[in-house]
Amino acid sequence: MADLVSHAQVVIIGGGVVGASCLYHLAIAGVTDTVLIEKNELTSGSTWHAAGNTPNFTGNLNLMKLQNYGSRLYNRLGDAVDYPINRHMTGAVRLAHSRERMQEFEHVAAMANVAGMDMEVLSAGEMQSKYYPWLETHDLTGGLWDSEDGDIDPAQLTQAFAKGARDKGARIARFTKVTGLKQRLDGSWDVTTDKGNIHAQTVVNAAGYYADEIGRMVGRDIPMVTMSHQYLVTEAIADLEGLDKSIPLLRDPDDSYYLRQEGNGLILGPYEWQATPHWLKEGTPDDFAFQLYPDDLDRLEWYINAACERVPMLAKGGVQKVINGPIPYAPDGLPLIGPAPGLTNFFEACVFTFGICQAGGAGKVIAEFITEGESELDLWMVDPRRFTDFATKTYATLKAVEVYQNEYAMHLPHRPWPAGRPAKTSPLYETMRAGGAQFGSFGGWERPLWFAREGDRAEPDLTHGKPHFDDAVAGEVKMVAERAGLLDLTGFTRFELSGESASDWLDGMITGALPREGRVSLAYFCNESGGVVTEMTLTRLSQNRFWLIGPAAGYWHDRDWLQQHMPDDGSVVLEDVTARFGTLVLAGPLSRDILAMVAEQDLSNENLPWLGAAPITIGMARGLVLRVNYVGELGYELHLPMECMNSVHGQLLQAGEAHGIGHFGMYAMDSMRLEKGYRGWKQDLSSEYSPLTSGVDRFVRLNKADFIGREALLRQSQEGVSQRFVVMELAHGDGTQAPYGSPVFAGHEPVGLVTSGGFGHRTGKSIAFGYVNVSHAAEGSVLLIDIFGEKRQATVVPEVIYDPKNERLRA
Repeated sequence: MADLVSHAQVVIIGGGVVGASCLYHLAIAGVTDTVLIEKNELTSGSTWHAAGNTPNFTGNLNLMKLQNYGSRLYNRLGDAVDYPINRHMTGAVRLAHSRERMQEFEHVAAMANVAGMDMEVLSAGEMQSKYYPWLETHDLTGGLWDSEDGDIDPAQLTQAFAKGARDKGARIARFTKVTGLKQRLDGSWDVTTDKGNIHAQTVVNAAGYYADEIGRMVGRDIPMVTMSHQYLVTEAIADLEGLDKSIPLLRDPDDSYYLRQEGNGLILGPYEWQATPHWLKEGTPDDFAFQLYPDDLDRLEWYINAACERVPMLAKGGVQKVINGPIPYAPDGLPLIGPAPGLTNFFEACVFTFGICQAGGAGKVIAEFITEGESELDLWMVDPRRFTDFATKTYATLKAVEVYQNEYAMHLPHRPWPAGRPAKTSPLYETMRAGGAQFGSFGGWERPLWFAREGDRAEPDLTHGKPHFDDAVAGEVKMVAERAGLLDLTGFTRFELSGESASDWLDGMITGALPREGRVSLAYFCNESGGVVTEMTLTRLSQNRFWLIGPAAGYWHDRDWLQQHMPDDGSVVLEDVTARFGTLVLAGPLSRDILAMVAEQDLSNENLPWLGAAPITIGMARGLVLRVNYVGELGYELHLPMECMNSVHGQLLQAGEAHGIGHFGMYAMDSMRLEKGYRGWKQDLSSEYSPLTSGVDRFVRLNKADFIGREALLRQSQEGVSQRFVVMELAHGDGTQAPYGSPVFAGHEPVGLVTSGGFGHRTGKSIAFGYVNVSHAAEGSVLLIDIFGEKRQATVVPEVIYDPKNERLRA
């Protein structure tokens, strides 16, 4: 055990595979003034009992890249650090019991292959003849082969990371417990342990199922719960003895288990319906190192029988041992990797459900954040700030159980995930529900997706294809385009910025120009590399007073970005007013007439033009009206005190009754925004793309004195971009739209990826947004999009398909 030093640049708390990977990646990045602190021995938490599987497969391309980075690193790590590791690259088959599962495989394989991986979609017969002759295939639709899947010894992997870091000068303090954390005024941290104190510039919480305990030391309520996961190891099976290599790993996602070779036996690991959380009331035991829960094989009986029927040789091996160990779960089953919300110089690399396969990439990402201030990939899906104040222990538990029960479930586009909902609701929630609203969750807020009409079935079909409620959505779009519609869009992130230096400070934060008083504009905030950090709507209320409105999901993300760049002299004040105001969208050609019937103010085009903002009084409610919307019609956003939402909503419905007003939902809005070329944050806009790449050049003023990312954008404007945002019109198919991540081809050459896809009901067009190489970005370019294995023709069209001159918006 190393002596505890009094100072370090970085302290990492937790000695599992993830903490060791962080230490190693910092070391190879040149940061060696580091200490990893472990309360027991390395690997003593979830790492030591992990099965050690290393899949690449996942439905998110960047998460797949992260896992594949780790897998390829593990292949060479032993030699690189001179430490032996048992690594088996066996490949893996995944089984499909349905057409929808095969479509999922087609989509993931297409993404993987254009990213340089090797996945192959197979028929059931090919799977059996080429890779897994022990398989019963009579009821299978097909399968997937991943040549880079396999397993690794978790303890050896951890020790290899540790040795590689130590060899470069990093330190490891074992059997040392962190008992307190306190931040100094300069942003650095005092780390208190039972062996002494360390002053650190930066701290990383990699404490596994103790991560919430570390979080509480800094006032952070980490959304997690510890679940038990069991797998059994069989005795030797004669069929496996004498084989010259290990058999491939097998996963049966529809029956929810994995099966792989271990010695001359097999490991069977189900994700059973009887999901079991632990330590909910009493908290995590102070010492649970190298310990397991009691066996509970009754929970697994159905899965054992199913696996034995699928691979009959499994039944030939008796059970040698059962592993039932603690695994931490976040509410969506994905880890927390990145800056901790509300804190500076504090990062999280914890709550890993699949820590072995993700540890390599996680260490790389943490090292990038610490050394570069940002990560190479936009990894919003694992960003700790994606969960905000709604993610309580109760919420985390309900969602973790749901995730565990559906570990291998397909994330179909309209599939509801009801656990832990509703978390946040508008005052209009019950009114909307009574009117047929079917809800979705956006940053914890319930928003109407679509409205079921009389006779409509509420439950969606579990399909990748055209939803059964498409006609209802089309009706909502028609209503907005021809008359007027109301959408409850409560949940926007909303900050009020003021102070004597507010305008100067904000001008230095955004790429474009500030709006004039009483006006609204879009604004883009970039990182130093020129990537888009966030998009916000700016409303200038007076010379030095602004409203900054952003997406519901970006609440803590945007708050932290703004706060961390605030001057410390008090000349700029940022107030969070998110919870005080709700939002009603009123849109359609009759919307002005309806609003004028209830508002005291003059809403004429002369008094409130497009992109204008003004105070508004409706009955006894005072709010703010913005002449903007996300659907491309004459319309308004009404930002109202929460306590006035019901009253204003009722007045608008009454005033609009003779005009045929009704409600519309998020699906209708999405259809209309595609026709207008409106981008979505963390879908079409991300930190991997600059405003120039994203086609929002009109919001960039490179002649400004300075703003974050200006130098990078100047270089990019001079050198040119390699890819460009485009809008594509697809040839008509069966109603299936292009999902996120679908590869785009020019002939046989991959040239880009889809970021959004859907059907424009006003234009009757199937639309896809994406990024393609500039050589294929010109209007009229004919491309192909791989949609679940079918390559459909797509033509690059003008960015705005509907009302390209914005005549309906300007009205």
